[in-house]
Amino acid sequence: MAMAVTLYGIKNCDTMRRAFAWLAGRGIPYTFHDYKREGVSAAALERWCKAAGWEKVLNRAGRSFRALPDAAKEGLTEAKAIRLMRETPSMIKRPVLERGASLEIGFSPERYAALFA
Repeated sequence: MAMAVTLYGIKNCDTMRRAFAWLAGRGIPYTFHDYKREGVSAAALERWCKAAGWEKVLNRAGRSFRALPDAAKEGLTEAKAIRLMRETPSMIKRPVLERGASLEIGFSPERYAALFA
């Protein structure tokens, strides 16, 4: 039996489109969770941050994070980063792929290939 795959992200994102195409091109079924529309739970963010580190989950290069006032960016902690990502899900690096106990943050054809080998 195949392991369930859940892909989290925002539908209209170029990186997401590449991940969708990669999975579809290999016939890998997945469930898509649009966290901009559906939100993301604190439990999911805590799980991702524990597994990958909040610094990797928080998308500091994105427009939403860069638009924050400097005071909001200072003194970041895991708790503060999780709060920011809950309030503005587009601050979460995308995509987030969960497959059983495996977690992949961001898209890389090489890393996806290794995950599904």
